[in-house]
Amino acid sequence: MYVDLAKGSQALILVTGATGLSGSAVVREFSRQGIPVRGLYRDPDKAKQLGDLPGVELVQGNMLQPETLQEALRGVDRALVISTPFERMIETQRTFVETAKTAGVRHIVKYSGKESGIGFDPAAFLGTQEHVEIEEYLEGAGIAYTLLRPSQFMQYYLPWTLTGVDPVKHELVMPIGDSRLAPVDVDDIAKVCVALLTSEGHEGKSYDMTGPEALTMAEVAEAITEGTGVPFRYVPVTLAEKSQALIGMGVPPPVAGLLGQIFAERARVKQSRVVLDTHRAFGVEPTPFVEFARKNAAAFLGR
Repeated sequence: MYVDLAKGSQALILVTGATGLSGSAVVREFSRQGIPVRGLYRDPDKAKQLGDLPGVELVQGNMLQPETLQEALRGVDRALVISTPFERMIETQRTFVETAKTAGVRHIVKYSGKESGIGFDPAAFLGTQEHVEIEEYLEGAGIAYTLLRPSQFMQYYLPWTLTGVDPVKHELVMPIGDSRLAPVDVDDIAKVCVALLTSEGHEGKSYDMTGPEALTMAEVAEAITEGTGVPFRYVPVTLAEKSQALIGMGVPPPVAGLLGQIFAERARVKQSRVVLDTHRAFGVEPTPFVEFARKNAAAFLGR
């Protein structure tokens, strides 16, 4: 469970939300690098996907229920905090911070988020507002902290996501016109997480991350076409049409409404910044979208 740090000390590391998109990528990267890690999960069925990974200890618990976290936090020096944005994120992460501090955790890294759009208004999207509120809470919590702020994930274009491509029609249907985004590969973020959690000198710092390109949705479709060898196209629609389609897929109206907030702001903000300082600081090679599409070609084609 322990890893040697640069100063020769040892630290037990906990990753919360270990079965989610981001958490599982981080846990897998720890395992790939041969660094032991502990993962916190709620759903035993989802935890099965990580059960055979070398060096990974899985512990069940609920971040909202401190009494269930004793085993998960035992001996932990550093924790990476991730939880779903669709379920009481502020209360969940605040509760965990206080529980972790009481348990003796020395350093918390918050897996946060920051839109790449130049001029994006954080107040226009509830998810961004909640991340900002949690960051402010953590800054005043009396515990060492680091903020990691990736932009939109490349993985959100995969067919199994709410905003992904249609693998049958080979279409990317989005309501943001010709605005540019700079999505980042979750695997890049996972590499940064491992490097950050196993090195020193990050207390009180924040690290923004985007992908290496600011792309229109038409350019994203072109990258998927090049990566898969199958033609994909971008189909621009109105916000109302996209919301109606999501609800028709079974997405709860509150979730569709939340997505509508971010779609509307992305449609308003036409240009995106590209921030690669964090990649460089931790020696991670940025993944271009076409390379992401190439390594996930089977998924894009629904196989």
